[in-house]
Order: sequence, then C-alpha cells, then structure tokens
Amino acid sequence: MKEKKFEIKGLDPVLLLGVNNEKLNYIRKYFPGIKIMARGNELTAIGDDERLEVFESKLELILAHLHKYNSLSENNIDNLMLEDGPKVVSGDGGEVLVHGNGGHRIMARTLNQRKLVETVNVNDMVFAVGPAGTGKTYTAVALAVRALKNKEIRRIILTRPAVEAGENLGFLPGDLKEKLDPYLMPLYDALRDMIPPEKLNDFLENGVIEIAPLAFMRGRTLDKAFVILDEAQNATESQIKMFLTRMGRTAKFVITGDMSQVDLPHRQRSGLRYALTILDGIDGIGIVHLNQNDVIRHRLVKRIIEAFDKADNNE
Repeated sequence: MKEKKFEIKGLDPVLLLGVNNEKLNYIRKYFPGIKIMARGNELTAIGDDERLEVFESKLELILAHLHKYNSLSENNIDNLMLEDGPKVVSGDGGEVLVHGNGGHRIMARTLNQRKLVETVNVNDMVFAVGPAGTGKTYTAVALAVRALKNKEIRRIILTRPAVEAGENLGFLPGDLKEKLDPYLMPLYDALRDMIPPEKLNDFLENGVIEIAPLAFMRGRTLDKAFVILDEAQNATESQIKMFLTRMGRTAKFVITGDMSQVDLPHRQRSGLRYALTILDGIDGIGIVHLNQNDVIRHRLVKRIIEAFDKADNNE
C-alpha cells in the first residue's frame, strides 16, 4: 500500500469536502479500495498504485471543475466519475454561448452538447435527439439567442406539436395564447433564463420571438430566422415534412426530440424517426445523438433513464 498527499490550492476546502465531509463521503463511494482522509487543505489517499493513479486523475477533474464553476454537486461528481471519461466539460474549454440574466454564463456543459454547438455552426439544419434532461432544447435556444444578439438573424421562431390536445384546443379555457402556453412552457422557461423580462416581453409583442404550435407553420416561408422544432417525436410524418419544407434561404433549423417519449396515437408513426432515417447523410444536415451521460438535471434523472432502458431491454 502507498500513501499520497494532495494539496487543495486556491479553493475553500469546504467546496470540495462539503459540510461535515458530505461531498467527500460521496466521492469515497467511487473508491472503495482507497482510504481517503482530509485535514485542512490537504487530502491523503492510501491504496495501491493503480487505484491511486485513477483517484489522482479524477481529483484533478473535480478540482478543475471547482476552479471553473466554484460549485460542486453530486450530479457533477457522477458525471466526472464516468468510467469512459468525463462527459462534463471541465477546465477552460467551455464556450460561453450567451450571458443570461444575473450574469449567468450559459455554455455547452457536456461533450455531446458541445458537439451540438459545433454541428449547428456548420450546418443549416440539425437534429438533436436524446432523453430528457440532456439539454437539447436549452442549448438550441441559447444558440438562437446568441444568433439574435449577434444580428445573424432577425427573429427566433419556437414551435412544438400540441399533441396532448390533438391540435384541437377548443375545449380548453381562455384565448388561443392561454390554451397553447402550457404546451410551450419549457421554451418560455429557457428564454427567461437568457433574456431580461422587459426585453423578452418586447420581443414577444413585436414578433422578434414567436412561439407557436406546429400547425401554425403550415403555408409559411421561414427566412432570416433561427427556428426550433421541439418535441419533434410527436410530429407525424406529414407534419415533419411540412415543417422542414418551410425553410427559407437564410434560415437555421434545429429539430429536437426524444424517441422514448412518443405520445402519438397508437399505430401512428413518429415523423422524427422517419426523417432521421431518410435524411441521414444529406450534406448540410447534421444529426447529434445525446444520451444519459449528458443529463445535467438532478443526478436521479440519469438513474431513472437507465432503469427504464434496462426494463425495456428485458421485456
């Protein structure tokens, strides 16, 4: 057995260790073959050479994350400890997409989110497919807001199918906007993180930002715009064709969806699945697949996805 000491430099040790060593105890669960002790700003690890080498490499990633973000959650630790390498972007490599409200820096937080950013940069139409919590929509909205701020486009158009009401919203109370808002709330939530409230209201009132159900895209030509189709797995084949052919000459289209959450009526095929099959390999169209390793919500979300996937595979 070998002993190795690690000094915590330039950080409050509590950020790494947690109150009453809560975070350190969580880290310890990943290294059952190593004894890890903390005293002041120093960690001591005791174990064999191979395990100590792995611990040192993971500790470096955790410290780099702390230096960059000044915070560390159990979800961060889970991502940094992935066997095949960290999927969370650490160190100084993350590109700030937009500065949100309160100075919040919004950036690609995982390698696949970064791949999504890079793919959108070089393609006019991009499909982003993956489970809940992987940042598909949030990253796409951030890219749209960045393009608007940089005056690369004149407007942002956000749409999704109102599948739960079968696109027939007449029985719901209120005017059209009040009927649609519950289905479009995730898009509003992302915008509120990135644009000050008064400015956002002005954009919505003046049509600079438009949020509408998919059915409202029919017959239009969407140009000089960043257009996002969210929840595309709930679009039918005819709807997805209708939407994709709305693309104007200077538009940027991002289509997001989760094939595990198709809410279409029984025996009705998802248009997203069909589009991914027939459009793969076409020049100018990019496809990015995200997975449970990209989940940046509560750490339990990733475990829930894994449990459902395992159950589905065993059926």
